[in-house]
Amino acid sequence: MSNVARNRKVRLAGVVLATTAVLLTSACSGSSSSTSADGKVTIEFSQWWGSELPDGDLQKIVDGFQAENPNVTVKLLTQPYSSLQDQTTTAGVSGTLADVVGLDGAWVNNLVKQGALDNLSTEMTSTNYDASQLSSQVQIDGSTYAIPVVNFVYPLFTNDDLLAQAGVTTPPATRSEFLTDAKAITEKTSAKGWILPLGTTNPNGVQNDVMSWLWASGGSMLKDGQPDLTNDGVKSAVDYVKSLYDAKVVADGTFTLQEPDKVTQFTNGQVGMMVDSLAHITTIRKANPDLKFSISAVPAADSYTGKRGIPFASWGIGVSDKSEHKAEAWKFVQYMMSKDVNANISSLAHGFPANSTATPDFTGSDPLYEEAFKIYQAGYPANEFVGLPTSDQLMRDFDTNFQKTLNGDGSVGDMLSSTQDSWKKAF
Repeated sequence: MSNVARNRKVRLAGVVLATTAVLLTSACSGSSSSTSADGKVTIEFSQWWGSELPDGDLQKIVDGFQAENPNVTVKLLTQPYSSLQDQTTTAGVSGTLADVVGLDGAWVNNLVKQGALDNLSTEMTSTNYDASQLSSQVQIDGSTYAIPVVNFVYPLFTNDDLLAQAGVTTPPATRSEFLTDAKAITEKTSAKGWILPLGTTNPNGVQNDVMSWLWASGGSMLKDGQPDLTNDGVKSAVDYVKSLYDAKVVADGTFTLQEPDKVTQFTNGQVGMMVDSLAHITTIRKANPDLKFSISAVPAADSYTGKRGIPFASWGIGVSDKSEHKAEAWKFVQYMMSKDVNANISSLAHGFPANSTATPDFTGSDPLYEEAFKIYQAGYPANEFVGLPTSDQLMRDFDTNFQKTLNGDGSVGDMLSSTQDSWKKAF
C-alpha cells in the first residue's frame, strides 16, 4: 500500500471515529442545548405557540427573558400543533426532548411513563416557588409535570334571536331552565335547542358536552386519581344529558357529529345553544357577522350554589428530565408564569392567564372575551381528562357505551359501571 493510500485510510478512520463520537453524544443528549466557554447557556423551547400567535410576538417574550437573564439564550423550535404531538412523543422515547417543551395535557401521562418530563414539584420546592398563584397544574401521582400557561375555556353560547323567538329573555343558569329553554326553541322556532356531537373519530364531545355538566356542579369523575364513574354526581349529569336527548331537543346526527359541525350549525342558526371554545368567537363573527349571540356559564344542577367548573383546553409547559440545564429551563418556566408576562401572552392568544393574579388586556378585543373572563374568575378550570392515561381512548370507550344507552340499550347506571371497568384497565 502506498504512503498516500495509507494516509488517506488513516484520515478516513479518523473521520469515522469522530463522526461516531458526535452521533453517540447527540443520542445521549436531552437536546442541542449548550454551554459556551464563557459560561453562557443555550436552551431550546419546543412549541406550537409561535405559529398561532401574531408573527414575532413569542420571540419578543423570549427577548424579555433574555434581557433579564443575559447568560441564558432561548432558541425557539416552532412547529404546527398537528405535527408536534408525534414529534414530542418520539423525542420523549429517544430522550431528545427540548429543554423546555410546550405540552397538551393529553400528552403528559405517556411522557411521564417514558421518564421524559422533569418533576416540577421538586423544582418548586427547591426554589421556594409559590404554587398558589397557579390556577391549575397537571399532576401524576401527586407530582406536577406540566403547568398550563394559557387556558381556553368552553362556556355556553346562546343565540339571542332564537331565544327571543322562544320567549326566553336571559340565558339559562340551571339544568331545569336549560331543558325548558331547549324545548321552547325546538317547539317555537325552526332550530333545535342544543347540539351534542358524539362522533368517535375525535371523541372530545365527552369532555366538552357531557362531563361539562358534571364539572359545572362541582362534581368529579375521579376518586384518589382512579375512575369513579358510578358516583351520584356523574350519574346525575349523564342522566340529565340523556333526558335532553330523549326530549328530542338535540340536533340530528348526534352519533356522527364532531366539534366543527356544532360550530357550523350554531353559526348558521340551526341550533340555539352549544357548549364551545371561546376561541371560536372570531370564527363565528367572520362567518356570520349578523349573528347576535351571548355567552354564560354552563348551567349547574338546580340545588348547586358553589363555584362552577368550566371546561378548558390549555397551552401547557414542562421541562425535559434529560435536560442538562434544568435550572435555566425552570427559570424560563417561572418567567412565563409571572404575572405580567402571563397576562401578556394570554392577551395575545385571546385566552386567559393561568396565573390567578394576572388580568389580560381586553383593549380592542371582542366584548365577549371580557364577559368570559368574569365567568372564568367566578369559577375554576375543570378538565379531569388532562393527565389521564390514553385520555382519547377513555373518551372513546365512554362515547361508544353512551351511544348504546341513548339508543335504549341498557340503563345509565349499567353503562357507567361497564365503562368504569374498561377505564380501570387503562389505569
